[in-house]
Amino acid sequence: MHNKKAGLPTPAGRSKHASLSGSVVMAACAIGMFAPIGGHAQAQGAEGALLEEGVITGSRIKRANLETASPITALPQEEFKYQGTSAVEAVLNRMPQFTADSNENGSNGSDGTARVNLRNLGSSRVLVLIDGQRMLPVETADVNFIPSALVERVDVVTGGASAVYGSDAVAGVVNFVLDKNLEGVRISAQYGSAWHKNDNSYARSVVRDANYELAKGSVWDGGRTDVNVAMGMNSADGKGNATFYLGYRKLEPVTQDTRDYSACGLNLGGDANDRLVCGGSSNNQWGSFVMLGGPNNGRTFNNTKDGEQVWVPYNSSFLYNYAPTNYIQRQDKRITAGGFAHYDYSERVKLYGGVMFMDDHTFSQAAPSAYFQGNTYQINCDNPLMSAQQASILCGAAAGTPTNINTFIGYRFAGAGGARVDDLRHTDYRLNFGSRGDIVGGWTYDVSYLFSRVIFDESYKNDLDLAKGARALQVVNVDGVPTCRSVVDGTDPSCVPANVFSAFGISDEAYGYLLTPTFTHGVQTQRVANLSINGDLDQYGLRSPFASAGVAIATGAEYRTEELTFEADALAQLKGTKENAGEFNVKELFIEADAPLISNKTFVRELAVNLGYRYSDYSIQGGTGFTADTYKFELRYAPVSSFKLRGSYNRAVRAPNISELFAAQALGNVAAQDPCSGSDPTASLENCMRSGVTQAQYGFIPECPADTCVTLAGGNLALQPEIADIYTYGFVFTPGSIPSFTFSADYFDIFVEGYIGAVDAPTVINQCIQTGSQYFCDLFHRDPASGVLFGTNGYITANNQNTGYLQTSGMDFTSSYAFDLGNLLPGTPDVGSFDVSFVGTWLNSRRVEQLPGLGSYNCVGLFGPTCGQPTPNWRHNVRMTWTSPQRGATVSGNWRYFGSASLSSNSSNEFLQGEDYIAINRRIAAYSYFDLAATWKFVDSVEFRAGINNVFDRDPPVIAAGLLSAFGNGNTYPGVYDPMGRLLYFGMTVEF
Repeated sequence: MHNKKAGLPTPAGRSKHASLSGSVVMAACAIGMFAPIGGHAQAQGAEGALLEEGVITGSRIKRANLETASPITALPQEEFKYQGTSAVEAVLNRMPQFTADSNENGSNGSDGTARVNLRNLGSSRVLVLIDGQRMLPVETADVNFIPSALVERVDVVTGGASAVYGSDAVAGVVNFVLDKNLEGVRISAQYGSAWHKNDNSYARSVVRDANYELAKGSVWDGGRTDVNVAMGMNSADGKGNATFYLGYRKLEPVTQDTRDYSACGLNLGGDANDRLVCGGSSNNQWGSFVMLGGPNNGRTFNNTKDGEQVWVPYNSSFLYNYAPTNYIQRQDKRITAGGFAHYDYSERVKLYGGVMFMDDHTFSQAAPSAYFQGNTYQINCDNPLMSAQQASILCGAAAGTPTNINTFIGYRFAGAGGARVDDLRHTDYRLNFGSRGDIVGGWTYDVSYLFSRVIFDESYKNDLDLAKGARALQVVNVDGVPTCRSVVDGTDPSCVPANVFSAFGISDEAYGYLLTPTFTHGVQTQRVANLSINGDLDQYGLRSPFASAGVAIATGAEYRTEELTFEADALAQLKGTKENAGEFNVKELFIEADAPLISNKTFVRELAVNLGYRYSDYSIQGGTGFTADTYKFELRYAPVSSFKLRGSYNRAVRAPNISELFAAQALGNVAAQDPCSGSDPTASLENCMRSGVTQAQYGFIPECPADTCVTLAGGNLALQPEIADIYTYGFVFTPGSIPSFTFSADYFDIFVEGYIGAVDAPTVINQCIQTGSQYFCDLFHRDPASGVLFGTNGYITANNQNTGYLQTSGMDFTSSYAFDLGNLLPGTPDVGSFDVSFVGTWLNSRRVEQLPGLGSYNCVGLFGPTCGQPTPNWRHNVRMTWTSPQRGATVSGNWRYFGSASLSSNSSNEFLQGEDYIAINRRIAAYSYFDLAATWKFVDSVEFRAGINNVFDRDPPVIAAGLLSAFGNGNTYPGVYDPMGRLLYFGMTVEF
């Protein structure tokens, strides 16, 4: 890889692999998860599946019986039936190679998408394809777009593939292979719902102690409806086919008050952090006030709960339970539609194309809006809505005068008639067309064009207009009537005074004035033109004298452009949202060669290599372009037909995506706490001064509300590509003495240098306060007036930059065995067949260095504020399926195992450890879930299915809100653990 101005160095820190780069790396072929494949392009069933004239995932070579040395796991369409879901991300997240990302169980802060995260390296490092072509721009790769009813299988390449597909294929590739040759009509309908018993005695006792309302003892909720129609027809001459589809999905919302574990926001409690207590937000429904001036500067008062205009010192009894209205399953409606067609006009011209559409409309919901602490408001000392007691506390001797006093106000709009609602709508289009065919003997071509567009509209409703909120607090007496000053001077004649000085004192008219929706609109467009040429060089004599086939190559060029436009209305911009736009393009040349070296010799059934190279030239609007070189080396060796060794090395890259380059800087919430806040800060004055605290502020800085501080994040045009080295090696064993048995083991090691990201807030806080690192301390921007790290003037800087490295390694194990039960019991009637499949992942390391030379931490076996979602050493799935000899009935059971994890904050690593040892959430025990499913064909054209996921209705682990990180919601990690409880579903498919 080369920068246009200066060459980029080879990644540092890789000396342990230096001896491998010039040697043979023995690696694995992958066996599929539930329908194992060996990587053959044209074999079927256990030996692979045909994908568009011999093209297999992970290679552009078109050749019969081609195998790839990159580990590939195949997920068949039947798995969607057995899991009872059309949510593609939910199916993938159960595989041990994946970690949950954005999904339907995220609420506050969700963008409404569903993404996949391979090897826990982030969704932006996974390239999602449809039949070998890019789905959508990588940062908008919402797998809701996939018509699950047409999925034949999902191929997962668990290793880099940039030499084949270009940027983004660092952690691997997820390729959705669709059924585009349907003949007839297929109608599928399914309904599912959660049936959960709330019997978590510990969680219920915590809620009861806080005098909050308990969740109902038993609930039946979260209904999900899926209806899909597909139809296809062959042309009269049999040379072509047209297939169309239409899908509808609806999810019913579920709020957190329906479950024991999420009925309140949980905080750590006890002197030794050995219990959980219901916490909440100091932005409460009665109204709190932090004095930023006047005689009581730094003190916090609260309106009394009885509605009187009286202030009393604030204490924890005034905390607001923000949890009940938040979602643990978002309301969602999705429509998908499209069609595919292909026609073989001749051997030289085989036309193909497709159109795909999705409209996904979802709602994220959070607690009612408020006058939130962190925004500084001025209250005039002659405000007629204040009582004399309140004016005296606020203003002292200035009471009754026009003097303004700065305050933080935490007044929850509990009487406003509704929660804050984030209305999220994604409308996606994808069009592709092309032609393939023969050129001359042994040479073929494939030329294609792809256009995709993502439109994102967002409306945030029932939220405070900050400018109106400020005007509604500036109130004067006009002939005995409290009147906004802006009405008097004519700057805002519609202003209505807000009586924040008594509990529930704000009128409906004032709410109508204060609550104003915001709107944003984003459009992202991708265009890809590709030409690839395949050639068989055997016809020119280019063949090893010891091989039965010659060299095959694939070469070509690709041109890709991406554009982004993001617009926000004036109110959204006032709240910190910024408009932005930009574009980039990349021109690429690629070549791949497959060379058999030895075939069908003693102890050398096969020995072959596969080589690939891609050159990429990026041009960025307003920025400095760069070039990138990516390449791969793969080796396949089979001493005998039943045992194969395969290995690969890939140099992969991930260029900064368009959002990382052009996103405007904006404020956002993050789970963290300020150790310099409160009347008795946990950090010393000396340590706090490193982060910008003044001596006058120390001991008077308000805490981040609900353990939520603020960061300033945004794009960076100076970003350079990430560079990744990926090694895989292992074996596959298929003994002839045990028919239908396969076993494979694959080792992987992925090292990403200069990864693009932001240093997380807990690390910034810990490193500055505990070590005094100037780099981290410079990232603090405390509110000059109050010293807080929230609101509009207090934050931690977290914009995108090339940071340190990511590294992960481990082993994947897969096995499958199929047998007829009658063979085990000779002489007995035919009682059907039995299939067992297994896939497991042992994780050796998941290491992060946030800045070059700073030092690293390993998150294997941990979870917490820095490590994020649990990363256990071991995960596996075991599926056992019995198939009846009559009517194709099946009964299938699945065992999902997720290993234990310990709290990263208790680690001795300086980048992970917190201020105090935490006892209550020090460890999450290993989890096992058991699922059952059954199918039955009533007649050949009608199939019924039903199932139960999480048969034993196991609750997810209950975790304090302050210990959660990305994708944490409702006091747990809902993408990792089942948040809804037991899920029942039934459906049917009719074909005619």
